[in-house]
Amino acid sequence: MSDDPRLAAARYRAAQSGEDGSDDEGTDAAPAGSQVARAYSAADRAAVVETAIQQAMRRGEFDDLPGAGKPIPGLGETHDPDWWIRRKIETEQLTGLGPPALMLRVENVELDAKLDDLSREDEVRDALEDFNRRVIEARRQLLGGPPVVTPTRDVEAELEAWRERRDARGAADATAETDAAPGRRRPWWRRPRG
Repeated sequence: MSDDPRLAAARYRAAQSGEDGSDDEGTDAAPAGSQVARAYSAADRAAVVETAIQQAMRRGEFDDLPGAGKPIPGLGETHDPDWWIRRKIETEQLTGLGPPALMLRVENVELDAKLDDLSREDEVRDALEDFNRRVIEARRQLLGGPPVVTPTRDVEAELEAWRERRDARGAADATAETDAAPGRRRPWWRRPRG
């Protein structure tokens, strides 16, 4: 049983008042609106919870928890009401979340690598037009947050740069293949497009 005298006193009071949860017909449960259900005040419920916590502490259920005895990281640095969201994003390494201005900045840095993965000019053109459309749309929003400073990309200039990078990769691949197997011809799907 419990070591808490307050809990024992509450049980004693309930037993003395004749409402111990059973009635004369032999049923075990008291109706939801009975005095037994109302007998426990907020202080009684708090006492029961505190007792359960103290017993768990004595059993050692709170020992060796992660971060025990260490300060909470980032506590007190600045007031940030969304601290828990930021921590969750960092610990789970989530991507694609954040204000459009910041997301577009990150995408702008990674855009050349993304374009280099594409194989056709129309795909590159579509990706650039989609990026420019999202930059312009983010500039039009009046939702606050950081300002959108990401520039739009000139589609024709980016296509020319993409062609040059593709040709340079093709030339590097061709020299690597000729060095590896000088007498072999490349399959048609590996030949550079022109």
